[in-house]
Amino acid sequence: MQTPRNDTSHPRPRLDIARLAPASYRAFLAVDAALRESPLAPRIRELVKIRASQHNGCVLCVDMHVREARHLGESDERLHQVVVWRESLLFSDAERAALAYTEAATQLGPEGVPDAVWDAARAVLDEASLAALVAQVALINALNRIGVPLRTPPGAVTHAR
Repeated sequence: MQTPRNDTSHPRPRLDIARLAPASYRAFLAVDAALRESPLAPRIRELVKIRASQHNGCVLCVDMHVREARHLGESDERLHQVVVWRESLLFSDAERAALAYTEAATQLGPEGVPDAVWDAARAVLDEASLAALVAQVALINALNRIGVPLRTPPGAVTHAR
């Protein structure tokens, strides 16, 4: 987890990647657009983006995807409980499996994604949705690894939706 910064000396990102590496940045956006057309439920898609971004300390992505989830009708109560989803009674089996997969794939311990986590996701998601989940978690982790090092503040990028 990233150490909190109290300074406000970085109101803008360290680097404008969209301007300086436009083809690469557009490719990330194209993958995001394709995933929005996938069979993965939109609310699950946003929940996993939020959870991975919480783990990675990406304030830009947490802010952006909480807003997107609200746009999709997600309740504040559930959004507040994403960080403690294991203890919460508000998430479905499919959401729990997707969040467990997200944490395992984001942290990638010595055994990668444990069989029990994979099997739980496979039990509640069809193969196309599971494939989209794998791609979605990989993408949000990649985007977090842009947002965190560049210290991109909320509102600096508006590629959601």
